Amino acid sequence: MSESKIDLALDWVKKRIPVDWQELKTITNEPVPNHLKHWWFALGGTPAILFGIQIVTGIFLLFYYVPTPEEAYSSVSKITHEVKFGWYIRSLHKWASELMIVTVILHMARVYFTNAYRKPRELNWMVGVVIFFTILGLGFTGYSLIYDQLSYWAAVVGTEIAHSVPIVGPFASDFIRGGPEVGANTLTRLYVFHVVIFPAALASLVGLHIIFVRLHGVTEFEFDEEKSLKHKTYPLFPDHVMTELILVMLIFYILSMMAVIFPAGLGERANPLSTPEHIKPEWYFYASFKWLKLTNVYLGILGQIFFAGVIFFWPFIDQILVKLLPKYEMSIIIGFFGFTFYLVLTVWEAIT
Repeated sequence: MSESKIDLALDWVKKRIPVDWQELKTITNEPVPNHLKHWWFALGGTPAILFGIQIVTGIFLLFYYVPTPEEAYSSVSKITHEVKFGWYIRSLHKWASELMIVTVILHMARVYFTNAYRKPRELNWMVGVVIFFTILGLGFTGYSLIYDQLSYWAAVVGTEIAHSVPIVGPFASDFIRGGPEVGANTLTRLYVFHVVIFPAALASLVGLHIIFVRLHGVTEFEFDEEKSLKHKTYPLFPDHVMTELILVMLIFYILSMMAVIFPAGLGERANPLSTPEHIKPEWYFYASFKWLKLTNVYLGILGQIFFAGVIFFWPFIDQILVKLLPKYEMSIIIGFFGFTFYLVLTVWEAIT
């Protein structure tokens, strides 16, 4: 194509998309602080990559999945055993989901222990907490759609726990089930939550999260080895973008290895008349499940609501603690014991 034709094509585009491309480049190519070269401080992009992989693999799975009690299990079995590379796509979807939860937990831990949630970033922390709970909702609804014994009875137990929530519990559980018990309406509603409501909510929340990051900027840290550097930042494009692309390839490689070595399994078809001896949720609900077993349903639910509330409003609780006990870094102490308690409950449930 001659230079004149390229100029004409560019002119045609500029007239129909009247954007100042130079200004747009300046806005979107903000310099990135050097500490973001450390993966630990740039964890937020990893869950976003995994979410993108889940969207793509989830679309492929939608072509074959049938959300009815009669066909759900059979369609998952067909994906796993008959559709070419169906087992691989399903395994990628499963492991991307679990790694996304892991990386979000790590990202929140990094933000928490570096006090990056403090003024003026309190609202962004709260958005991040809602993102975390939305991802847990995606995980719960996702494995409930398989309709094998584990997923069916997990849905039964989950809705019974929801029923025990004070005031709103009975309404919430009936809404999720679509009636007094788990059945066809439940599967339909879980399907809608998993493929429409939660993904849309998560995409919106991530967008809001990014807007807050852009408005306030990232929390800047300086390491000893960086103090002597002449430039305290590096370009977003191509440097940081290329780093993220390399991370995409690494994540895809890890997911592929996990899919090959530990492919997504499939238990027995759901049987509402046969309760399994040992019912366990997915690992990310182990701590919650163990806490319920150590207490009772009512106290366990109230404890978890309290815990969720503390996490959500932590930036403001932290401000009070700083004023009351300025000589002590209470956020680190409380965070250490809280995270340790979560790990102990998770491991305890895993080995029992």
